[in-house]
Amino acid sequence: MVGSNLFQRRKHSWPPEEYISRATLQLFDFDSAAPPEHAWRRRLDSHANILKEFSVTFREAIKMVRLGIRLWSYIREEAAYGRKAPIDPFTRESCKPSASQGVPLGGMGSGSISRGFRGEFRQWQIIPGIREASPVMANQFSIFISRDGGNKKYASVLAPGQHEGLGKQDDYGISSWGWNLSGQNSTYHALFPRAWTIYDGEPDPDLKVSCRQISPFIPHNYKDSSLPTAVFVYTLVNTGRERAKVSLLFTWANSVGGISHLSGDHVNEPFTGEDGVSGVLLHHKTAKGNPPVTFAIAACETQNVNVTILPSFGLSQGSCITAKDMWRTMVRDGQFDQGNFCSGPTMPSSVGETLCAAVSASAWVEPHGKCTVAFAVAWSSPQVKFLKGSLYYRRYTKYYGTSERAAHQLVHDALKNYKQWEEEIEKWQNPILHDERLPEWYKFTLFNELYFLVAGGTVWIDSQSPDEHTVNLPRTTRKLEEKNMRVKGRKVDYTERVEHSATFGSNQSDRAVLAGLPCKDELASTEDGNPMDFFHSVSFLDPQNEEDDVGRFLYLEGVEYIMWCTYDVHFYASFALLELFPKIELSIQRDFAKAVLSEDGRKVRFLAEGHWGIRKVRGAVPHDLGTHDPWNEMNAYNIHDTSKWKDLNPKFVLQVYRDFSATGDLAFGVDVWPSVRAAMEYMEQFDRDNDGLIENDGFPDQTYDTWTVHGISAYCGCLWLAALQAAAAMAVQIGDKDFAEWCKATFLKAKPVFEAKLWNGSYFNYDSGASSNSKSIQADQLAGQWYTASSGLPPLFDDGKIRSSLQKIYDFNVMKVRGGRMGAVNGMHPNGKVDETCMQSREIWTGVTYGVAANMILAGMEEQAFTTAEGIFLAGWSEEGYGYWFQTPEAWTIDGHFRSLIYMRPLSIWGMQWALSLPKAIMEAPHINMMDRICSSPMISWPSSNGSGVRIVAHRAGCFGNSSFRCTC
Repeated sequence: MVGSNLFQRRKHSWPPEEYISRATLQLFDFDSAAPPEHAWRRRLDSHANILKEFSVTFREAIKMVRLGIRLWSYIREEAAYGRKAPIDPFTRESCKPSASQGVPLGGMGSGSISRGFRGEFRQWQIIPGIREASPVMANQFSIFISRDGGNKKYASVLAPGQHEGLGKQDDYGISSWGWNLSGQNSTYHALFPRAWTIYDGEPDPDLKVSCRQISPFIPHNYKDSSLPTAVFVYTLVNTGRERAKVSLLFTWANSVGGISHLSGDHVNEPFTGEDGVSGVLLHHKTAKGNPPVTFAIAACETQNVNVTILPSFGLSQGSCITAKDMWRTMVRDGQFDQGNFCSGPTMPSSVGETLCAAVSASAWVEPHGKCTVAFAVAWSSPQVKFLKGSLYYRRYTKYYGTSERAAHQLVHDALKNYKQWEEEIEKWQNPILHDERLPEWYKFTLFNELYFLVAGGTVWIDSQSPDEHTVNLPRTTRKLEEKNMRVKGRKVDYTERVEHSATFGSNQSDRAVLAGLPCKDELASTEDGNPMDFFHSVSFLDPQNEEDDVGRFLYLEGVEYIMWCTYDVHFYASFALLELFPKIELSIQRDFAKAVLSEDGRKVRFLAEGHWGIRKVRGAVPHDLGTHDPWNEMNAYNIHDTSKWKDLNPKFVLQVYRDFSATGDLAFGVDVWPSVRAAMEYMEQFDRDNDGLIENDGFPDQTYDTWTVHGISAYCGCLWLAALQAAAAMAVQIGDKDFAEWCKATFLKAKPVFEAKLWNGSYFNYDSGASSNSKSIQADQLAGQWYTASSGLPPLFDDGKIRSSLQKIYDFNVMKVRGGRMGAVNGMHPNGKVDETCMQSREIWTGVTYGVAANMILAGMEEQAFTTAEGIFLAGWSEEGYGYWFQTPEAWTIDGHFRSLIYMRPLSIWGMQWALSLPKAIMEAPHINMMDRICSSPMISWPSSNGSGVRIVAHRAGCFGNSSFRCTC
């Protein structure tokens, strides 16, 4: 529950001394065993309250009743084919969400497992798009302590026994274990990608224990950051007068979450490896034809540490060795029989039987002595299979091969390399953590919000996908079959290139660029009416330099909205990828650049109005890359026809220019320029009165997809103005002077119209219509200006208008909602009342709030910025808040009820960091108005495309030589 003091006071520091005694901290002051000065902290006995989900009002329900009926019918249709609809508000999980999350395990894109702050392993996402939220309670660390003389013995699971399911009196299962930890003297400290659990005299008052969890999330390291593994380093300090034998136990069920452990045919197998790394492989046969998974749990034997294993035990009375037997052995002996290493693979488990394994590491700790014990877990599922059949290899197979048994090598390398990982992590984090200008809450929240790049259902694949007939061949001999796409009876060559030797600069050479793009009628469909394979055929948009080829990356909009790389949300979240993994960000932009030029003519019913249309329109930026067959079947979102949305195309142009400007990757800019121009040309149809501005169409045609817009809107209009400026700046650098001139002329015509119709003297009205909320104060009204400033472009409006609008948002949307302790509400009437026009107007969007704060920083309003963003911390992450740590939702209401947990958009907090430390490439850009570099003509019309809206003629001037993009249709 939320304490009333959340809205009465603010806390500015969380020193570890408030949670751990100074004496204990000093004992751990070596080998990174002590928790960091700046971290998110909880006591293990903290209550994990059940989270409260939002509900629609009666008026909102009446408005959405037709949509609800169509959506319910669509969900049933998908279920009949064994598929889950991307949006399903009607199905509730059996495991109710609670305030129990912690730092997830592993790198990016190879499946993830989260770990709650009290120690439970939960939120299993090994299979793409499938999440099992319930904890697997057999997966635990436990400790067994005996001292010389045998007078003192302790045995306990290292997690408080407060979890659902432990009340069952099953004498043979995990209820027979010693759940003796109260958690009163134990604390959790999170600074993603690491976490520390400190047991300060629990269960043995004379033994201090630190568990350090480490995952290989390392910016700019595109190898280790893809690895599905994590390390747990235990540091033991004996403060007693007698030496102590300490045995640590790591138990693991052969399960991928849910009830998968009962499906049968699972096998466990012991292994011994190099450098003292020994453990158990757990081979899991997944259901419904999904690729198999192999887990490895291991510990590292050293001169002082002895490792033993138990390859299998069960949780029921019929097991050969039960969980109760295993526990008794550890209490009595503190280790297992050394002969277990030679036992070989177990018999496959039966249906209904749970197969578990255990690894024990034992050491003697002298009085006032110290000892370190390291465990690791890895999971190897080399193939990714989506429900509609496409099969890929995960990124890590590039380095570890395509066998599930790679889990063995993964745990070995993790135990050998984790210290180097920590050095790289600290080198990355320390400059921010030691920046005294930054509030403490911001420092650790900035890093902890990155949890989503692991736990957000991410999939990271190698560039090539395995052919169905060669999937079992050695990776070095795998070869993709050439795909021949025939359009209207003839083969179209999308990959013809033209070479030239002109250089981009002193250190970069140009490379082959597109020589031909297909014409409009060639892009529609294949001969048999199936969607064309254009997306995979435009190879000019693939990176040609092997160092730039980092595979392909997907992440979900949210675990409740199962759509990959939702682009209107990626607009906010992408700052994190650009800052930390820029090559992944450029890879995603290349995917969307391909998508712009593609079309999918299959019919789709749009549920809001019940109308039919085609899945993907050429020239329109897709809403997402799909759900059940990403890249091949885009736009899984079918509430509205997003080809008519007004924000997606401008957002694409803005992101591309920002990425182009920040990375200085001229080859990327040249490659995606045809798509940038096509995206801009597509938007002409929405300027219906030829005033240069796009108009909204009286339905929710943008990311706020329940919030209707009429006429010119502050949000989409500002994005359009920013896109015109960005496209003009990019056109100048690419050498497309004609298009640059058109962008400038349109901008100069549109800007005064935008200001005349929306500026009211203190902010920009929501829209130019006559509805009851047309004069509402939208928190996100200056999203275009945010990107303009983030990209080093001149401001869209004079500073007075920008600061006045942001101050109005701060005074009304932020400070009039619980005194600024909740974030920025999306809509606020000028009379100070929340805009309740629809569900989304009355919500506080966490990611939008961070974006508004970034905009304030760029406008020189740092105090307002951090107060605005702190509201998200106070309501979502603080101990007195609602409990949304490591599961930040898309939105909450003013009473704290959430919508859509574990959501992509809050990664926009990295937009704040971007604003605080703009890249050198942007900071050192010439301080001139890019628009002034273009010679405009007195009368500019839409540039000729020779009859095709996406036929690109991008003449490359100066250093770009005489090459051009041309259409050969």
